[in-house]
Amino acid sequence: MTLRVGITGYGLAGRYFHAPLLKGAGYEIAGILTKNEERKAHALADFPNTTVVSSVEELLALDLDLLVVATANTAHASEAIAGLRAGVPVVVDKPMGRDLKETQSIVDVANETGVVVTTYFNRLFDSDALTIKKALSEGVLGNVFRLDSRFERFRPNSNPNSWREANSASDGGGNLLDLGPHLVSLALNWFGPAEVTYASVRSIRGLSDDDIVINLKHASGVDSYLSASAIIGADGPRIRLSGTEGSLVIKDLDYQEPRLRNGEYPAGGVWTPPSVTPAFIHRGDEITEYPAEAGNYSLYYSQVADAVAGKGAWPVTADDALAVAKILDEARAISIR
Repeated sequence: MTLRVGITGYGLAGRYFHAPLLKGAGYEIAGILTKNEERKAHALADFPNTTVVSSVEELLALDLDLLVVATANTAHASEAIAGLRAGVPVVVDKPMGRDLKETQSIVDVANETGVVVTTYFNRLFDSDALTIKKALSEGVLGNVFRLDSRFERFRPNSNPNSWREANSASDGGGNLLDLGPHLVSLALNWFGPAEVTYASVRSIRGLSDDDIVINLKHASGVDSYLSASAIIGADGPRIRLSGTEGSLVIKDLDYQEPRLRNGEYPAGGVWTPPSVTPAFIHRGDEITEYPAEAGNYSLYYSQVADAVAGKGAWPVTADDALAVAKILDEARAISIR
């Protein structure tokens, strides 16, 4: 059975992070919600048989099996709740809500209606994320005690026309809500529940927060040092995971994002060639390559399809989304003190 999906929004998230992966996983793009004339043209060029609508009500009238919310953060709650009340399972692009209270309001409606809501923590399916899961299962690093995880860029000139960079946190802007969910969801997925021990959330370029640091202490005994910044001139490795038998170092970001932006997609749910980010184990001066896993965001939507059909678990639970939102709220509060 081919699942019919509707997408709200056809900007960066809708066009490049959801539509091609849904296509690759075998969904039918039944409808796309956008009021922007240029994006309407993009939608019809990409999917000539889709229906472009201007309201979530029109979208939900298209007999959908799944609603994907890919609009700006300010619309996540209202659109997700509309889908849930219509009886349609919902995927919400990260962050599910702008804070814990808003995230909880969405989950409450899901519980009330008995309809599932999940969120798009796609980087759980990065090459580096899957490689780390493999390394942990194999125990190649011994007793793991520390994670350094970064999304660092150098963009000294901010963009006042970008809602992510210009909007306040209450309006969904800033790096904490943009990249923070990835950093925190990954750390929790790898090492379990955690508490915030230190946080700095600040603006260097004068618009929304663009330089953040969050330190977590996991109940499992691992400490996570997380960083997301738009103003780091010499970025560190994407991942450094340290244990008593060495450190796993992954320097580069997963290549799936530039491939998606370039118009590629994982046909049949598989990237050709595979998207593999090199990984190395450092033991002092001794450096050996570690066999990396291939990343594949399409796996997220394959798991969603199985869950909709009652054949498997959802890739991200509501509790996962709430745990991330709680930590992001705590990080902002600690930084203000």
